[in-house]
Amino acid sequence: MGRVITSRDNAVIKALRALVGDPREIRRQGRTVIDGPHLLESYRRRMGAPAMIVVGASAVARPEVSALLAACPEVAPLTVADGVFRELSGVATPVGILGVIDIPREPTGAVVGTCVMLDAVQDAGNVGAILRTAAAAGVADVLLGPGCAGGWTPRVLRAAQGAHFSLRLREGVELPTAVGAYPGASLAAMAGEGESIFDLNLSGDIAWIFGNEGSGIARPLADMATGRVTIPLARSTESLNVAAAAAVCLFEARRQQHLQRRKRDENDRP
Repeated sequence: MGRVITSRDNAVIKALRALVGDPREIRRQGRTVIDGPHLLESYRRRMGAPAMIVVGASAVARPEVSALLAACPEVAPLTVADGVFRELSGVATPVGILGVIDIPREPTGAVVGTCVMLDAVQDAGNVGAILRTAAAAGVADVLLGPGCAGGWTPRVLRAAQGAHFSLRLREGVELPTAVGAYPGASLAAMAGEGESIFDLNLSGDIAWIFGNEGSGIARPLADMATGRVTIPLARSTESLNVAAAAAVCLFEARRQQHLQRRKRDENDRP
């Protein structure tokens, strides 16, 4: 196992603590922390070995940890005391392994397929859940406007459960400019305002716009969209959580696209 770092004042531990706790440090370094074997394995499968692996002293013998270490022989793990590891992990009961990764370079060029745009969605859990839903629905491009939770912060990464590594994520995007440049339809998801999602043809490419948990989409941005869409709710309910609303919208579109493909396949049969 080698040397075990026990001091919280160790220079490497201090640097890791800053990376875990400060989004500005994430932006400055262009690196972030992924916590737990699931995220590490998701990253390894899609992106390769992380830049650094940190393990808690008592976790080295755990099968899921030892398997990951064996799968990344080019990275010598940094072993730390369990108490030090708990300070670095944002999980209440950590498994005992985390990685430091380089944040992928943001894509350039215009977005042409279906995409998701988030306007000042501040809660890290909501942002991560929407990223996870987008990936599951086959949406590759997600644009985060100013005021959103940092897309590569550890909390968002945990909530997204590996979705980051199959998405093209852009941060700090001026959404009015992005909507104006988008070549297809754009739909602003609104609470109690707009056409029912179940009455719309969603079979083509769409830029989906979802807004802040409290105030929704900024009015000037909503006004730029080609349409407004709402989810019909029971009379006793005012609104849905933004992550739940995004899931309903993206999977209603996916349902319609599936039906369209099935009808096309049936028509092509001899």
